Amino acid sequence: MLDETADAIAADPADISAFQDDGAAAGSAAGAERLLAEVLAGVVGVEQVPPRSHFFNDLGADSLVMARFCARVRKRGDLPAVSMKDIYRYPTVRSLAVALCGAAPAPVPSPSALVGASAPARAPAGARAPAGAGRYVVCGVLQAVFFLGYCLLAAFAAVAGYAWIRAGSGLFDLYLRSVLCAGGGFLGLCAFPVVAKWTLIGRWRAGEFPLWGGKYLRFWVVKTLIRTSPLRLFVGSPLYVLCLRALGARIGQGVTILTRTIPVCADLLTVGDGTVIRKDVLLSCYRAHGGLIQTGRVTLGSKVLVGEHTVLDIETKMGDGAQLGHASSLHGGQAVPAGERWHGSPAQPTDVDYGGVGPADCPTRKRAAYGVLQLLGLLVVWLPLAMGGVSALPAGVPLLHPLVDPRPVAGPAFFVDALIISLTMLCGSTLAGLLVLGTVPRVLNRAIKPGRLYPLYGFHYGIQRVIALMTNRKFFTTLFGDSSGIVHYLRYLGYDLSRIEQTGSNFGTEVQHDNPYLSSVGTGTMIADGLSLMNADFSSTSFRVSRASIGPRNFLGNRVAYPSQGKTGDNCLLATKVMVPTDGPVREGVGLLGSPSFEIPRTVLRDNRFNPLQSGDELRRRLAAKNRHNAATAGLYLLARWSHLFVITLVTMGAARLYPLLGAPAIALATVLTFTFTVVHFALIERASTGFKTQQPLYCSIYEPCFWHHERFWKMASVDYIQVFNGTPFKNVIWRLLGARIGKRVFDDGCFLPERTLVTIGDDSTLNAGTVIQCHSQEDGAFKSDRSALGSGCTLGVGAFVHYGVTIGDGAVLAPDSFLMKGEEIPPHAQWAGNPAHDMPGGEIPLEEGPQADAAARAHGT
Repeated sequence: MLDETADAIAADPADISAFQDDGAAAGSAAGAERLLAEVLAGVVGVEQVPPRSHFFNDLGADSLVMARFCARVRKRGDLPAVSMKDIYRYPTVRSLAVALCGAAPAPVPSPSALVGASAPARAPAGARAPAGAGRYVVCGVLQAVFFLGYCLLAAFAAVAGYAWIRAGSGLFDLYLRSVLCAGGGFLGLCAFPVVAKWTLIGRWRAGEFPLWGGKYLRFWVVKTLIRTSPLRLFVGSPLYVLCLRALGARIGQGVTILTRTIPVCADLLTVGDGTVIRKDVLLSCYRAHGGLIQTGRVTLGSKVLVGEHTVLDIETKMGDGAQLGHASSLHGGQAVPAGERWHGSPAQPTDVDYGGVGPADCPTRKRAAYGVLQLLGLLVVWLPLAMGGVSALPAGVPLLHPLVDPRPVAGPAFFVDALIISLTMLCGSTLAGLLVLGTVPRVLNRAIKPGRLYPLYGFHYGIQRVIALMTNRKFFTTLFGDSSGIVHYLRYLGYDLSRIEQTGSNFGTEVQHDNPYLSSVGTGTMIADGLSLMNADFSSTSFRVSRASIGPRNFLGNRVAYPSQGKTGDNCLLATKVMVPTDGPVREGVGLLGSPSFEIPRTVLRDNRFNPLQSGDELRRRLAAKNRHNAATAGLYLLARWSHLFVITLVTMGAARLYPLLGAPAIALATVLTFTFTVVHFALIERASTGFKTQQPLYCSIYEPCFWHHERFWKMASVDYIQVFNGTPFKNVIWRLLGARIGKRVFDDGCFLPERTLVTIGDDSTLNAGTVIQCHSQEDGAFKSDRSALGSGCTLGVGAFVHYGVTIGDGAVLAPDSFLMKGEEIPPHAQWAGNPAHDMPGGEIPLEEGPQADAAARAHGT
């Protein structure tokens, strides 16, 4: 929930004497200055704009106003195109005119500015004609048939295993049967995607194929099986590397992979010895574009480091010893030479070292032992306990007995039993979860010392992984987030918030960390959704945990990855998707935007109108009212989750009643009913939270009731389940049910729409994995929202982020990991890229095909 308002104030080039140095350029600049002033005057609603007036400090404009100014300039044939980055670098009409006409020297950056030439983005290959409605419908029907068949197969397997375990006699026999059944089932679920991949696809090759056709259906089946398999349990383990090799990836020795995104087209992934791929890296070896699925290679040499929150597009390479910084991306065709360090989106060379973790003794036998112990612990301890518990508890605990032997459906006792069971399960799991989170990780953390180097795959590594897994529970951050309760919850986890000032919106609902006991946030700081505190650093043989500290009076926007080496101090604005600098002086009293980041103003005059609501008695009165409203919202959130659990309990008991008659199909039917009810239930809950009305654009304080109602909408909405429908026509149906205006045959591979009713998407558009269309922003105490519209045939690249008030023309392309700022207008068929995004036309390298491509891949193999 953020936006970034205004921008970079380097020394104002208005005093440049370029008008006197170059007469021809001066005349051109003078004409451009007059035209730019006319356009800006029309946008801000004044008669004239003084050429030396600062856009933000003097005229009171913000980035939304200036985005509209840029859009109007781009529509004129008598002026050069202007990007938001130009506005930030040249914040007066005169300096902008001089720069556009080529008469000005390069702007003088502030001491902390990071300057570098962006690597050119590669334009995707041409798109095909849209798929017909018939092919689209047939594909959806076949996907539904696959889902039903999978549910039926799983039901038969579960019923057979359950009956076999129940037939055991004695505790040891029950345990042994649980081990064999759980182990067989688990290994089968891991092997099934591998077998399906080699059976349906064979070996992936670089190329492309149309959406909704036969090959796409096979691709979707394999992708769904891979992404829903238990393989993700092994992330960060040597077993994970073995799983990827089984899928066809060429991975060397001593490789550490921490991202949970499993490469679907694994044959096209090559990773050299000793490489580290950190968490939250989007790496799939495919992308969607204009009605096509395009597959391509990702080649990483030896001892490569890929930072957190990065995107690797297809046909990208990194040479031996290369580094890619956090919050960065490689676009199609980019290659990082051996030994070089790059960062930014798209990436460009830098001198910043993103390694910094020394080696440790981690021999192959240690990796093997860690993998064996992990697998044995899972197969011998955790899975049998879970399987045996599911088998024995309903019969051994009288309260749960109705789950396996329910009373007649016609009687009220049937519903009373479901009510008691569901309430007990929700309340018990919530209280038990809080108790465990406040004790077990705290005890385990005593074994970890900050700053000390530990070898991978040892005792301390296992402890750190358990702490990170246990303390990043989304249920609790959603329950307490966007309210004063989140401060108390994070303190309870171990955050250092001793000096924090309650604002009622200190954190959003999405906060993650590597270690909560080494996380600090200063007083008066507010943080939007998507914060990731990078407390742990890794090499191919070692790791180290360090404190990550965010200073006082900061505001952090959405999707910010904050490293422990972050160079920001007091009173900073960190914009959405900003790359936090880790070198140079500590930045204070400024804003930072972009990747690589550059300085912008900390705030703008327009947002100061709400300052009287944020201090004194008025703040105390409004904060108390907000707390009451948020407490009621948390209660409604729990009520909605309980009602969902109650009906699922009824369905489970109904399946138990039907089981003697139908057998395994009763379990499959219950699974289908559960999915169907989940969709309908949360759609009704979400629409009810807005009074079944379409949301309207807002500009208000966080201490006004209209914002509190918007917070309630965020909390009541649940969209985790919708990811199951990625890549199917059914996801468009669900988005429409939730109020979004979705055109025909839209391909959605994992997009997130926080404000559904404010979004319009045209026919045959393509939304790649990890994309976000967010129709709101928050900055300090100001909240803004507006509509965004995508035309027909648009493509949003992997990990792209679109802000509010945006218009994207028909056939336009937004490159991977780009950040399209509020108010921007992309013309039809244009290609934009970067963070912040701007016009970046260029040609894509052709996708390699056939044997020559395979030979090239083997040449880079290990």
